[in-house]
Amino acid sequence: DLGRSMKTGPVKGTEITIQGIVYDGTGTPLRDAMIEIWQPDAAGLFPSANETRGEADPNFTGWGRSPGDMSTGEFTFDTVKPGAVPFPDGRMQAPHITAWIVARGINIGLQTRIYFEDEPEANSADPILSRIEHQNRIPTLLAKKTGADVYRFDIHLQGPSETIFFDI
Repeated sequence: DLGRSMKTGPVKGTEITIQGIVYDGTGTPLRDAMIEIWQPDAAGLFPSANETRGEADPNFTGWGRSPGDMSTGEFTFDTVKPGAVPFPDGRMQAPHITAWIVARGINIGLQTRIYFEDEPEANSADPILSRIEHQNRIPTLLAKKTGADVYRFDIHLQGPSETIFFDI
């Protein structure tokens, strides 16, 4: 376990599981992919000494790492549904998780975000999502609810379902 659980004790908020697979351009799962995620707690606070809006949940790390399963390529995170966080201009960003992807053939790690399909109002007001030129591709950033507190977020490196990646 390289950090797939971001909980160190009882956490505040809704506990969720995020599952997914990284697919290459042919639709083949990458079994050697590594995903890292960073996120705020359920109140939108980061576990940092620099957090000025309050104290983050002490039982939540805010960071996780999950390798793809060597048989299926599936990664899994046990975390909490993040709260909204302020954008520098004061607008609120929709609940999201930042993800970093590395694997063979990827020379520089890829950055993306995981938003939640069951947050349509927050997503429509999000200052990052509203800047995306090709709005028809936003669904590639939405985790889909597949069960009670379980979300699916597959990452496609190329092709018609290619995930939006950010140049950060």
